[in-house]
Amino acid sequence: MVLGLTLALAAWAQAPGDAPRLKLQRTVLAVQPPGPGWAMGMVSSVAVARDGVIYILQRGDKADPVIAVDSSGRILRSWGRGLYKTPHSIRVDPAGNIWTVDAGNSKVLKFSPQGEELLEIGLGGLPAGCTTDFCGATDITFASGGRIYISDGYRNARVLEHTATGKRVREWGSAGSGPGQFQLLHGIAAGPDDTLYVADRENGRVQRFNLEGRYLGEWSWGRTFSVKFSSAGDLWIGAQPKGTPNGAPGWLMKIHPTSGKVLGYVDTPGHHSVEVNQAGQALTGARPDQVIWFR
Repeated sequence: MVLGLTLALAAWAQAPGDAPRLKLQRTVLAVQPPGPGWAMGMVSSVAVARDGVIYILQRGDKADPVIAVDSSGRILRSWGRGLYKTPHSIRVDPAGNIWTVDAGNSKVLKFSPQGEELLEIGLGGLPAGCTTDFCGATDITFASGGRIYISDGYRNARVLEHTATGKRVREWGSAGSGPGQFQLLHGIAAGPDDTLYVADRENGRVQRFNLEGRYLGEWSWGRTFSVKFSSAGDLWIGAQPKGTPNGAPGWLMKIHPTSGKVLGYVDTPGHHSVEVNQAGQALTGARPDQVIWFR
C-alpha cells in the first residue's frame, strides 16, 4: 500500500505542471472468453482499425497472440499461435493491414484484417549471446510513400527504414545518451509532416528526426514507453516517472507535435502501449492482462 501511494505521488509530482486534466473516463474493455480455460496474458499492445475493430497483441499461452474484438469485447477472430517469441507491438497501416513486431526475434509480420499472412521482414542483427526474450525490435510506424520505420531497441539502438515490400533502405543510431543515441527505443511514430518521434525509454525522452535520420530535437517526459498520432494529428505519449519499475503508475499526455506543449493529460495505471481511435479516445495495453479505454 505504501509503495503504491509513493509511486502515485511520484507520478503526480512529475506530471506536466499546470496542464489540464483530460476529461476522459477510465474503463476496462472486458474481453469475453470464448470458452473455459481461455485467458489473456499481458496485453503488450493494442491497435484500432478505421472500422472500429480492436486488435490486441498478448503474451499468454491460453489464447492466440492476436485477438480481434469489437467495442463490447466480443471476439471476432484470432490467430498467430507458434509465430512469436515475444509479441511486442501491433499497428494498423493506412491501408488497413495489421502489422506486428516481435521483440524476441526481431521479426515483423504483416497480415490482412482476417489474419492472412502477407509479408515477413526479418531484421537480423540480433546481438550475440543474448539469452533473454528481449533482444530485438519494439515498434513500427508508416510514413508517406509507403516507407516503414522500425525501432530496434532491445540490446540494439537503431531505427530501421524499409520499403513497403520489406527492402532495407537505411538505419541509424547507436547506444548512449547524446543526440541520435538511444537507451532502449520502445516506440516510434511518424507525424503528418513526416517527422519521426522515437520513445527513448531509459533516457527518459522523445527524440525527433526527419525521414533520413537527421536529429531535430527532443523532449523529456520520464520513462517514455509509447508514442502515437491520432487521425486528427494529435500526438499522444505514454510515460511514467524515472526510477520507477515497469508497470508503475504514470500518465498519458496529449502533446502539440511541433511546440511540445502539453495540451492535457490523464493519470494511468501501469501501461505498455498507447493507441488512439477515430474518436480521439486513447486505449492502452496494460499489465497484467487488460485493455484500458479512456473514453
